[in-house]
Amino acid sequence: MPEISRFYGILIKMYCNDHAPSHFHARYGNQEVLTDIKTLDTLTGKLPPRAKGLVIEWAAIHQDELYVAWQRARSKQPLGQIEPLP
Repeated sequence: MPEISRFYGILIKMYCNDHAPSHFHARYGNQEVLTDIKTLDTLTGKLPPRAKGLVIEWAAIHQDELYVAWQRARSKQPLGQIEPLP
């Protein structure tokens, strides 16, 4: 699964040709969430509140880029990188 960003110990990844709805995976330690790109709602999983807040903040800034990466993943193209939180 390609890593598209990393910040504050949080890894953001996407699977190529993954199931709908459009989403990304965020891992912090041994915990992981799947987050809907359109609504930024958690689909499954759990993160500590601070990590979850950082993920949502990052995703809100990069929502358009995440959707482009999702479209690229669906067509098995390179996803590229998305800037981390500063």
